[in-house]
Amino acid sequence: MRIPFYNLAAEHDWLRPELDEAYRRVVSSGWFILGPEVEAFEREFAAYCGAQACIGVANGLDALRLSLRALGVGRGDEVIVAAHTFVATWMAVADVGATPVACEPEPGGAAIGTAAVERLITPRTRAVIPVHLYGVPAPVDDLAELCGASGLHLVEDAAQAHGARRRGRSCGSFGAAGCFSFYPSKNLGALGDGGGIVTSDIGLAKRLRRLRNYGSAVKYQVEEEGWNSRLDELHAAFLRVKLTRLDELNARRNALAQIYLDGLADLDGVALPQVSSGDAPVWHLFVLRTRERDALRAHLADAGIETGLHYPIPVYRMAPFRKYAPPAHGASDLLAAESLSLPLWPLMKTESAETVRDAVRTFFVRMRRAER
Repeated sequence: MRIPFYNLAAEHDWLRPELDEAYRRVVSSGWFILGPEVEAFEREFAAYCGAQACIGVANGLDALRLSLRALGVGRGDEVIVAAHTFVATWMAVADVGATPVACEPEPGGAAIGTAAVERLITPRTRAVIPVHLYGVPAPVDDLAELCGASGLHLVEDAAQAHGARRRGRSCGSFGAAGCFSFYPSKNLGALGDGGGIVTSDIGLAKRLRRLRNYGSAVKYQVEEEGWNSRLDELHAAFLRVKLTRLDELNARRNALAQIYLDGLADLDGVALPQVSSGDAPVWHLFVLRTRERDALRAHLADAGIETGLHYPIPVYRMAPFRKYAPPAHGASDLLAAESLSLPLWPLMKTESAETVRDAVRTFFVRMRRAER
């Protein structure tokens, strides 16, 4: 039995009648840019996140860089970013002319914490970008308190955390801005690129709406230099359909993740994701760590099980960002070398997750026997 890493087609087949209706509604309206579907989705997603406003943009990278720009972050400023993350987190900082300052993750985890961030604050620091990596909440409540005391902006990279909650509060709602990607494979994904920013700062929301639309609030009246970064009406209509099912699909992800958590907890040589008490992850990815990563991946491939690597090359080892490498980066180097993502998508069958679990267990049992 072949088990793919992700099966997006199954989700779309399940939702096809509602997606078809959304498509017909938009095409019949003749309105394709910044119309009623975008306005409705922005209201609905803001309410879902417990924020005052949502601004739909073209992608997750634009959500980050527009937020930094709107907050006045630019040349000469420093922004503390997670060392282990997708490249967009760093790219957004560089794109506005600021310097990304890499922060190593907390011991045993993948997210940055207050102690490490506090050590990196300098007079040039303007903002901190924690990442809710893999859909597991970062300690943003503590970081929000630190940023408030230090006069810094907190910008949440919530690209993988649609519906995740930190101690009862939605991820993305703690900072000045919460930045989401609606890339198709996200927990809440469009049928193409898309992004959004949630905020409870109405003045910031007003500026973000200008920046996404050429710097214009009124047609042909440009108030500042902006971008063309707008969420399409059609994608907004599809996202409205999926938003009504998000909690249901996240609950299914959680049930599948629990199969892995329960079934692999006793294995020597495997580190499973750590979730703080009271937090509610949404398992965009299920990522374990092992020194035997490559051998385990080959074993699973032989069994017909696809896996993923998130992320095998640290951003600070990529050509454009080498000059920003942290002085010491052992923890993030290990994450890059040891992390393996197991198959997990909301309509994955329970039996498939159990097959993956059993295949992982078989690998480590055989390995331990060979060592005796």
